[in-house]
Amino acid sequence: MPEFANSNILVTGGAGFVGSNLVKRLLDLGVASIHIVDNLLSSERINIPDDRRVRFSEDSIANEALLGTLEDTYDYVFHLATYHGNQSSMHDPIADHDNNLITTLKLFERLKNFKRLKKVVYSGAGCAVAEKTYDEAHATPEDAPISLEMDSPYSISKIVGEFYAVYYFNRNALPTVRARFQNVYGPGEILGAGQWRGTPATVWRNVTPTFIYKALAGESLPLEGGGEASRDFIFVEDIVEGLVGCASKGKPGDVYNLASGRETSILQLAKTINDLTGNTAPLKILERRDWDHSGKRFGSTAKSARELGFTARTSFEEGLKATVTWTKQNISTIEACINKHSCHL
Repeated sequence: MPEFANSNILVTGGAGFVGSNLVKRLLDLGVASIHIVDNLLSSERINIPDDRRVRFSEDSIANEALLGTLEDTYDYVFHLATYHGNQSSMHDPIADHDNNLITTLKLFERLKNFKRLKKVVYSGAGCAVAEKTYDEAHATPEDAPISLEMDSPYSISKIVGEFYAVYYFNRNALPTVRARFQNVYGPGEILGAGQWRGTPATVWRNVTPTFIYKALAGESLPLEGGGEASRDFIFVEDIVEGLVGCASKGKPGDVYNLASGRETSILQLAKTINDLTGNTAPLKILERRDWDHSGKRFGSTAKSARELGFTARTSFEEGLKATVTWTKQNISTIEACINKHSCHL
């Protein structure tokens, strides 16, 4: 995409799973420079590419001293910094606020008078707007009604971040574009990355890498509620292309689902991963999670396809195969990160 050639870009959370994959893609597009800001709370320095165009600040984007160094030299900003994820936010809502919401507010406040910016892409969360149901799911459109009944502080902070994105667009013409994520998976997601955050969710952070790791170890995969819940799984390379599309074609002030549009049950996810890894351990059936009310959900793809030309191209099976392969190749790194927290588990 020629519009990114020779651009200067800021990526908050750029050492994280999605952020680091985005940084690699932007480097391939020929950008002039990338400034990564990441406090490594839930990420690892090894994810940062060794490239002369990359500058890394190990800090929170909410740090006033760091914010004061940001100048009006950026063409694009991707705000991916977050307090990952639902269960960690429930354990420590204040930490979620400090790392997931105040970060957004302070960043937008700093950027509001910058003139060079073409787009500021904010990473939203599909769970914040999905219908709270275990009945038949329907594709969630971007203009779905927003309930006051939220399942976690994470969902609250992510949707309030969207409110601020719209506010700063309307008030200051800050060219914010909201990218509403579904369940991202793929190479680069390191179990146990970063610092201990109070619960085992520090390690077992997302269902796909957890299942793959446990399956490769020959362990039983845990299924809350028998795996009846469903999600929209989107491969990380696809979501990176969606983020690039939001920056290049997204309308300031607007929102776009980055979704596969396919509903997959957690039970089907477990069975597919066991098949791919040859894991024969029986599934472990657990009680339904009492806090998770948006049990079945997937995102509508119509608007992103129409306005961004974005369609997720990686099939579920193809993406899982690539993720299994990457996990095998990086198992020592993953286990080293898991073992950092062994005294807590």
